[in-house]
Amino acid sequence: MALQLGAAAAHVLTRDRAASDRRPTAIVGRDPRVSGEMLAAALSAGMASRGVDVLRVGVLPTPAVAFLTDDYGADMGVMISASHNPMPDNGIKFFSAGGRKLPDSVEDEIEAAMAELPDDGPTGTGVGRVIEEAPDAKDRYLKHLAEATPVDLSGIKVVVDAANGAASSVAPKAYAAAGAEVVAIHNRPNAYNINDNCGSTHMDQLQKAVLEHGADLGLAHDGDADRCLAVDAEGNIIDGDQIMAVLAVAMKEKSELRKNTLVATVMSNLGLRLAMEEQGITMLETKVGDRYVLEELNAGDYRLGGEQSGHIVLPVHCTTGDGTMTGLKLMARMAETGQSLKDLAGVMTVLPQVLINVPVANKTAILESAVVQESMAEAESELGSTGRVLLRPSGTEQLFRVMVEATESEQARRVAGRLAAVVAAV
Repeated sequence: MALQLGAAAAHVLTRDRAASDRRPTAIVGRDPRVSGEMLAAALSAGMASRGVDVLRVGVLPTPAVAFLTDDYGADMGVMISASHNPMPDNGIKFFSAGGRKLPDSVEDEIEAAMAELPDDGPTGTGVGRVIEEAPDAKDRYLKHLAEATPVDLSGIKVVVDAANGAASSVAPKAYAAAGAEVVAIHNRPNAYNINDNCGSTHMDQLQKAVLEHGADLGLAHDGDADRCLAVDAEGNIIDGDQIMAVLAVAMKEKSELRKNTLVATVMSNLGLRLAMEEQGITMLETKVGDRYVLEELNAGDYRLGGEQSGHIVLPVHCTTGDGTMTGLKLMARMAETGQSLKDLAGVMTVLPQVLINVPVANKTAILESAVVQESMAEAESELGSTGRVLLRPSGTEQLFRVMVEATESEQARRVAGRLAAVVAAV
């Protein structure tokens, strides 16, 4: 499938390319999980079979591959990663020229092309080359990070959980280069330990390490390093909503927050909206997924958006979520103000929110279930205007997410548990 997908993507993404003496090129990166090795080989072969030269940049974060697609002037980019998912999973993400994620319509074209690809592909000198190593790729990306955040972080001690993923060889270097004192944990990937009880989906060890080392903060990345969550000096988790609140206020103060607008998703805590209203910042909501945040950012030419999960997008600097960039910006705000992360995050009060992931066999059946809709309406009536209910299918796993917000934790837990039981029974 990866072989076919590489060929189909090359066909679709390079077919409208202007005439040039240069052969079309693709950048291919991956996270450290073991299946990435064979998938990279298959994808590269598929693209080369359609006349595309392939530059393999090795293990690097998703945002690095997006940046390098633009920086090298490539026609397309490919990242092989399942992000925060367990090691046995994997996925393939494409970027167009400029390092931008593809709209749904183009992805549909690629899927269709897999079944309809012409048999008369190039032969002989028309076949592309696969270059196995780009020795300056990591340095280009690190330089980009440094130029985007020219703030001295001396005096800040940070613990970095690299999730044994793509951040392992990048994030600690980037933070140290900016002047921070860095303690790195889970930064020894072996192809099998990515996201294994570490990183942004398992924060307990980072919380413990921050306290043990007396650090000012901790930063947690996921497998492909497009996410960043934080821990303050007291071990409290600072999620993506709180990080967005801190950065939005900082950018507004510097007149960098275009139209004084923040773009978030429907999963963001109600406390974020209330905090932004108090700060005179408009908050726009999108469907869940960083691609939808990106679409809204681009449509309105906004400057900050993201998700509660830690995908933070700063379009001036990057075309997708960049966890390492987020960490740098967060520490820069600490350095500029002299305030602790806890104090900075205090701009927002997090309302009780309960999220239950329910394993399901058929996501569509849940969406169409009258019983689920009826139960959801009852929950919304019980919560009134002081709470919120959101049910949605996971985009990457056979799960249905049940989220409930309320002013009281016990009520949120009770309502969420009741809804989750209904979903599980369908």
